[in-house]
Amino acid sequence: MQGQPMVKRSDDPVVARARAERRRFRRVQVDLPGRLFLPGTSREEPCKVIDLSPGGASVDCKFRPEANTPVILYVEGFGRFEGSVVRGDGAGSFGVRFAGTPLKREKTAEQLMLFMNRDLVEDDGSVMRRHDRTQSKGVSQFTRTDGTVTKCEVLDLSPGGVSLKTMLRPPLGEFVLVGKLAGRIARHHENGIGIEFIGLGRDKPTADQIHTSISSPRTT
Repeated sequence: MQGQPMVKRSDDPVVARARAERRRFRRVQVDLPGRLFLPGTSREEPCKVIDLSPGGASVDCKFRPEANTPVILYVEGFGRFEGSVVRGDGAGSFGVRFAGTPLKREKTAEQLMLFMNRDLVEDDGSVMRRHDRTQSKGVSQFTRTDGTVTKCEVLDLSPGGVSLKTMLRPPLGEFVLVGKLAGRIARHHENGIGIEFIGLGRDKPTADQIHTSISSPRTT
């Protein structure tokens, strides 16, 4: 009808809310390796995460899922994200919108802040790593808060933490017991997890002492 004001698409509250979220979650260029898992088909593919925010990511992958496909994205140093494919960015690239809780988004924002300022808190260019690491092979195990014990392989260690080869990836921040030492999950990587030791005091033990404390006893 003439004389009736037309409702602009931009006035749609859903559209406005989506735009507000995009403004809130600014994406940070990260260029990190990752893994893409499709729960519906159990398909898993290596990928590269081009940029990342608490609300989503841009992913470069040889395999490109269809829009709205539920996915689980593992990002090195940031952990696990559940979400769905929302758009295409070009040949082989697409966007993933995360379905995380407000607490998960807050934690991701803190991780991104550390990532952007990593030169101020680390020496070797890897997020949250502040001690020289020594390559070390050995068998160990870690115990979760529910009492679950998981066998694993030691990849490298330092007075501040240890990298373990394991298929199990507990959530970032979860407290665990590695051998006789307490720690928390600090990062996920392609082969397993990185654990930061806690409660060691100022006089941290040497790498050899750490290795002895976390190694599983040999069975005869």
